[in-house]
Amino acid sequence: MIRRIDLSRNYNNHKEEYLKAIGEVCSETAFSGGKYADLFDREFADYLGVKGVSGVNNGTSALHLAMLCLGIGKDDEVIVPANTYIATAWGVSYTGARPVFADCTGDTWEIDPADIEKKITSRTKAVIGVHLYGQPFDYDAVHEITKKHGLFLVEDCAQSAGAEYNGKKTGSLCDIGCFSFYPGKNLYAFGEGGAVSSSNPDYIDMVNVYKNQGCRTRYYHEVIGYNMRLEGIQGAVLSVGLKYLDEWNRTRSEKGRRYDSEIINPLIKKQTHPGNTKPVYHLYEIQVPDPEQFIEYMKGNGIECQRHYPVPCHLQEAYKDLGYRPGDCPNAEELASHCVTLPMYPELTDEEADFVIEKCNAYGRG
Repeated sequence: MIRRIDLSRNYNNHKEEYLKAIGEVCSETAFSGGKYADLFDREFADYLGVKGVSGVNNGTSALHLAMLCLGIGKDDEVIVPANTYIATAWGVSYTGARPVFADCTGDTWEIDPADIEKKITSRTKAVIGVHLYGQPFDYDAVHEITKKHGLFLVEDCAQSAGAEYNGKKTGSLCDIGCFSFYPGKNLYAFGEGGAVSSSNPDYIDMVNVYKNQGCRTRYYHEVIGYNMRLEGIQGAVLSVGLKYLDEWNRTRSEKGRRYDSEIINPLIKKQTHPGNTKPVYHLYEIQVPDPEQFIEYMKGNGIECQRHYPVPCHLQEAYKDLGYRPGDCPNAEELASHCVTLPMYPELTDEEADFVIEKCNAYGRG
């Protein structure tokens, strides 16, 4: 079976380095925050080209803390994509603010700038753009809107570590960037992990306070804080992965570009990648007429496929009180109804990619 993702290959390729890094943390018992978490923060800030990074316990916390740093709270509204993982909206809801869902475009499947403009009200305080599937959203168009209306712009980079927009790394474009290092991400931890990035030192300072029980000095609490520190072992593992991130992204991109050009079945619709962006192909998402049938067809040929986000955020049960109805975000709903994720990871072999392409092109042809 060609798996949709196989982390064991990555682990086995770098096992000695990973275990050495973990052993060093254990030897120093630097488990909660500490030396190795702090080192990763500095390394990742240098990689992104930002003034600061603050590692946290997961990507959802990163989004939550970003909202707090921007002063988002009760009675505020934040515009988020309907087509994203639900955690993007959770970060807004945790502060007591209201997520307002905007549609995606019909080609890039990223947040639609035109729909953002329609959703702005007097209560809107920020927009969260998501670089979904590793494809940067249209930053210039969205930034122009947020600048015009005096809104904060936050980028959810959970799936885009190493991606670029006009030559700049995602995570360095907006007021604040939010990362997830959940296993399977392009840069991943051995468990949970996340980070907040910014070139505004005040934001990084506030994240450091909030994540550390609301204090700079132990037992002196400035604000109501949280226990959201990055673990030392995860920091050490991430430092190992960061050394290889560009290499891993290059191999992902090689496979992704092959899918882009060699899957030619007219029943399969693919994501558009604008020329001013450098996607990192975290997920390779397609649309097909009948996703469950396609998944069974691929499974019968020894290929594992999955579905990412078959229910768009605005139609989730958790947000039924917001009053959204089918048809409110038609592009996101169309994608959700027809989405399938193909195998994609750095260790996918050329022969395996050949077979995936072959079976995609044979789908629906008897």
